Amino acid sequence: EVQLQASGGGLVQAGGSTRLSCAASGFNFDDYSIGWFRQAPGKEREGVACISSSDGSKHYADSVKGRFTISSDNAKNTVYLQMNRVKPEDTAVYYCAAGLRIIVSMIRFPSSYDNWGQGTQVTVSS
Repeated sequence: EVQLQASGGGLVQAGGSTRLSCAASGFNFDDYSIGWFRQAPGKEREGVACISSSDGSKHYADSVKGRFTISSDNAKNTVYLQMNRVKPEDTAVYYCAAGLRIIVSMIRFPSSYDNWGQGTQVTVSS
């Protein structure tokens, strides 16, 4: 059974930092592309940062490039999202997701992923 457990987040001051974790189980971690997505009220779900299983390449939304970093610890089957210099517009529910055989050009599209974690709230205060 594929399971993804997101943790971290909470209330963060603008300009501050936080780190989200996604622990994976029930599948071969190295075979899957992993992504962090977020959804704010009234907005579409958005691909924030993703890692391709094919070559390990990382892909970021323009709005977070230079501020957020996705990384993985394969021994722990865990993916992290380091969020630095956060802004109020980063406020959203953050989800981790996993998928097989995702074309790189589609890697930040939510529809490319079949397996989703429960999500964790990140709120940035101004």
